[in-house]
Amino acid sequence: MAQSMRPNIAGSLFATDHKPHPVQDTLLAVTLVLGAVSFVTAMFDHLHLLSSWTGLVGIFTGAYGQFISETTRQRFGLIVGLGASAVGFFLGMAHGGLFGGLVG
Repeated sequence: MAQSMRPNIAGSLFATDHKPHPVQDTLLAVTLVLGAVSFVTAMFDHLHLLSSWTGLVGIFTGAYGQFISETTRQRFGLIVGLGASAVGFFLGMAHGGLFGGLVG
């Protein structure tokens, strides 16, 4: 057989280009952590400051990460982190907002 066998990674969800991307991977990790913190703390009314601020920062880091992402793996993780950050942010805003109880 003259053809060489190559794995089909074109359709893989976690396909990478086998190059290091330290900035993109750092933004991915930060977005996932902020999204998790925001999502979990949004379930408690008295933690609305933490959930709204971590959600807002997670939205910004995830959006910038999407802008500079290189691989499908990074984009997938960033969307998961962005979704969790957005849910946490919106629930935190509903429970009291960014400055609820501190100003006024």
